Amino acid sequence: MALIVQKYGGSSVANPERILNVAKRIMATQQAGNQVVAVVSAMSGVTDSLIKLAKEVSAKPTEREMDVLLATGEQTTIALLAMAIDGLGGKAVSLTGAQAGITTDKTHTKAKITNLSPKRIHKFLDAGNICIVAGFQGETESRNITTLGRGGSDLTAIAIAAALKADNCEIYTDVDGIYTCDPRIVKTAKKIDQIAYDELLEMASSGSKVMQSRSVEFAKKFGVPFEVRSSLNNNRGTIVKEETLENVVVRGLSLERNQAKVTIRGLPDKPGTAAKIFTTLAEAGISVDVIVQNVPVATDTANISFTLNRDELEKVGPVLDRTVQELGGGEIHKNDGIAKLSVVGIGMRSHSGVAAKLFDCLAVGGINIQMISTSEIKIAVIIDEAQIEEAARLAHTAFGLDS
Repeated sequence: MALIVQKYGGSSVANPERILNVAKRIMATQQAGNQVVAVVSAMSGVTDSLIKLAKEVSAKPTEREMDVLLATGEQTTIALLAMAIDGLGGKAVSLTGAQAGITTDKTHTKAKITNLSPKRIHKFLDAGNICIVAGFQGETESRNITTLGRGGSDLTAIAIAAALKADNCEIYTDVDGIYTCDPRIVKTAKKIDQIAYDELLEMASSGSKVMQSRSVEFAKKFGVPFEVRSSLNNNRGTIVKEETLENVVVRGLSLERNQAKVTIRGLPDKPGTAAKIFTTLAEAGISVDVIVQNVPVATDTANISFTLNRDELEKVGPVLDRTVQELGGGEIHKNDGIAKLSVVGIGMRSHSGVAAKLFDCLAVGGINIQMISTSEIKIAVIIDEAQIEEAARLAHTAFGLDS
């Protein structure tokens, strides 16, 4: 008998019909001789509706009460799914994150899991139940409800699979798996059969929306292989696990549109300048991505450029104006018409020429590169947002991902 953890996203349980389809899939898995734990998200659109409702009664709802409110979305789904299984002749029990033994730190709206005690889940499984667990939530040691942040149900599923030492962990969504690029943009994109944790981490942090990066980090840390597949068919998906094969140089591409660039020109070229700027940004809670510094020849000034999420661009001016003046002056320029294209593959570790091929194909397409960032298995370029789709198609073809 295998122990299988399955996670179903909001689109998979979006309405009563889909909840019944999920119930049938879970029951079929149990009837094949397996124990099943299903982790579910709130029904599609419910979380956004709850956030809107909160803002209608309070301009600034507290994070503690937001967690109490948002946790009800998943609790609705687990009850409905358990009812559906019971109605089909199965035996199911629903559990909130707290009831499933998930303990978190005290950070409301983006808590981290600190402990998971699976004793209660084992008890229900041993009694022949299917366990339906609310994703995205847990509780502190002082019994306050917390939520795990965007994509938190993925993290719940991976954490439960690790705690239970599950034989399989399956992440169900509305797509067939992980693709070489967004198929809505690159029509020739192909489903990837297998991908390494590090590759998926880079793709997730660079704009791919299939998996939350925190859940992939957790899976890598605890060695939990999992499969991303569709809840709407029986096709095999993409297996994510530790991998050492490097024969595939580039595994896929990611696009991130919601980007902005800030350039500070004429800063004093002396030790501590960059530290002062980025410390100020960090203290204001502003995260930055790509950073480039250059020093014009025969000057005693430096220019610093960095990218960040477009939504945080308005916060930058008030934060930096005072700091730049304290440093001795400089001109701040902001641009929100940019996007990031990332090329990812563990084969880059042992193959040369990847950057040259990327730069060449973009040059042939008349696409100018504004900034470049690299890691051991990723090359990312900042370009004009209007050209991001064409850049993706050119790179996809250049690296042989069309076939």
